[in-house]
Amino acid sequence: MDDRTTASDTPLFDTLTVIGPGLIGSSVLHRARRDGMLARRLIAVDNNPTFRQRVWDLGIADEVTENVAPAVAEADCVMLCVPVGVMGEVAATAIPAMRPGAILTDTGSTKVSVIDAIRPSLRPDISYVPAHPMAGTEFSGPDAGFATLFENRWCLLTPLPETSSDMAVSAVESLWQRCGARTKDMTPEHHDRVCAIVSHLPHLLAFTICGTADDLADQTRSEVLDFAASGFRDFTRIAASDPIMWRDIFLSNRDAILEMLARFTEDAQAMARAIRWADSDYIVDRIERGRQIRRSLIENHQA
Repeated sequence: MDDRTTASDTPLFDTLTVIGPGLIGSSVLHRARRDGMLARRLIAVDNNPTFRQRVWDLGIADEVTENVAPAVAEADCVMLCVPVGVMGEVAATAIPAMRPGAILTDTGSTKVSVIDAIRPSLRPDISYVPAHPMAGTEFSGPDAGFATLFENRWCLLTPLPETSSDMAVSAVESLWQRCGARTKDMTPEHHDRVCAIVSHLPHLLAFTICGTADDLADQTRSEVLDFAASGFRDFTRIAASDPIMWRDIFLSNRDAILEMLARFTEDAQAMARAIRWADSDYIVDRIERGRQIRRSLIENHQA
């Protein structure tokens, strides 16, 4: 047996601190604990005592605390997995306590607003590498996490030239690849426009459709719930997502979301006209385009 140690066999960091062990944060911890390839020592931070107890009971961290400063003081990498609306506040507490040369990263679903919130607290001796793992479920909290959540999913990196060294970017990229994800770099602005159409707008529509159904007359509403077909059930799965998290996302990425919503509204009105005037060719074309996108997702292992 060859017992030589290779780079991929060695933990990427000595200490990884995850602030906010919800679905994403706890899944990172699960993966780290399962494979041992992310960090030798794992620290979880949360201000919710129930969450802290669950992380401890699950055995996915070596230390669990509510105190940010001591938890980040010896970390090689600090990962912010908190809602985007409080990223700046948490970063302002964590960054002053981080050791020189450490890496800060985040998992926020919006990038421009998160970067703007964190930038005022940055230090020149801390490398900040923003990231966004494109994975999730409708569930939240430490119990929602699992080690394979990121398997074959994309993690988008939006490195900042003024704050991120090539070594830090490579380390964060390697972290997500060791979690099973595929990685790609893009600008924060492009990230927010892409996510507005592929993630944020679908959630907005799901919340809205479920709200429309809930506002129907009592008898019709009851029938909607009784006879919900697969399409409506799919919308309700998305709509079951955490409301505070999605409120923050909508407000943080408002410009890109409103742009995509305006384009969708125009397309929806065009479809309405096609239905009104029995424009079969237009209707079939739109359906075929949807089928092609679905086939592409399946071929790309994203469905």
